[in-house]
Amino acid sequence: MKFYENGDALTEPFGFFCSGVHCDIKGARNGKLDLGIIYSRKPCNAAGVFTTNDIKAAPVRYSKNLISNPSSIFHAIVANSGNANACTGKQGEADAKKMASEVARHLNIHSKEVLVCSTGRIGVAMPMSRLTTGIRDATEDIIDECDGAQAFQEAILTSDTCTKSCSAKIQCSRGEITIGGVVKGAGMIEPNMATMLAFLTTDIEASNSTLQKLLLDAVDKSFNRITIDGDMSTNDSVLFLANGNSGINLEKESKSVQKNFAEAVNSVCACLARKCVTDGEKVTKFVKVIVQGANNKESALKVARCISNSLLVKSSWYGSDPNWGRIVDAAGYAKVGLSFDKINMLYNETPVLVQGMPLIEYKTKWKDIVSANEFSISLDLNMGESNGEIWSNDLSEEYVNFNKSE
Repeated sequence: MKFYENGDALTEPFGFFCSGVHCDIKGARNGKLDLGIIYSRKPCNAAGVFTTNDIKAAPVRYSKNLISNPSSIFHAIVANSGNANACTGKQGEADAKKMASEVARHLNIHSKEVLVCSTGRIGVAMPMSRLTTGIRDATEDIIDECDGAQAFQEAILTSDTCTKSCSAKIQCSRGEITIGGVVKGAGMIEPNMATMLAFLTTDIEASNSTLQKLLLDAVDKSFNRITIDGDMSTNDSVLFLANGNSGINLEKESKSVQKNFAEAVNSVCACLARKCVTDGEKVTKFVKVIVQGANNKESALKVARCISNSLLVKSSWYGSDPNWGRIVDAAGYAKVGLSFDKINMLYNETPVLVQGMPLIEYKTKWKDIVSANEFSISLDLNMGESNGEIWSNDLSEEYVNFNKSE
């Protein structure tokens, strides 16, 4: 597998086109790109994973319903930033459908072949007159086959400081297969996803059911293992389109090719997930929390999530304070039955606790490690054989200042 960070990503698989335009969704008149389209002339099979929040935005419900049809095909995705179209009632439902139908009208496809995503402020009606104008402009760029991959990446950003993309290429006897991916997300990120939109494209041919299985596995190992601030949003979506333009059918390939393709999908999602954490709102550190020796996977992840979401722990990371007491406390309120005198703990490879006993002779090394921009914390609970890992970051004063008003 050849792996590439950044780049055009979504248009690297053969037959995909993108566009991104400014339609002033927030009425700020700042020229910011805020609406984009992904398109394939050849129909695509698709998969999707969506927020588990009980309160789901209108475009999430719309797209989830379309994806649930096992025989569905798609040509396009339309996505906007600046407005989440969440908690907007029946009008929000109508606006999500209108976005799809406008794309379909201009591209001469069926509205049910268009998926819809939105991100931005909750509880505000969509400015549909500006959106329909933007959709017209974005589809014109698609029809003209403009090189809009970078523009699409910019159009989906909200509080992100940069675009986030990557791609992977694998070889098989019949040629090359490409997978491209982009993501936006910097706040309200918590396991089971959050205010995050991710899009993957590939030129392999694969059934909806196969794509869904691959995507669920990849999301479980990536986007469901990250947390920034413990908040879960209403709009998170990960969508995967496969147009078959490579002429290679995944189900007809050897087991080794199928395995390589699955690993490539996992690698793309993992890379994008890490980019979300490192671009978290006003964060300064990337932290891996690794829990080993749990009774089961669920317990391991629960402990890791409690540590990763603790405001006290995250504040100490920001202050470069190796306060292992806060970490152990957070592990304890996961309530998985752990015993302190069984816990082993490491900062990177440096021991902190051995069977609950602190090795204070390493205190200077602890401080050096947690002062870095990236480090890991490992806990061995010595209760069983299961492991779990969450990627997190610190909590800064700037995060509070940034989020105290919208």
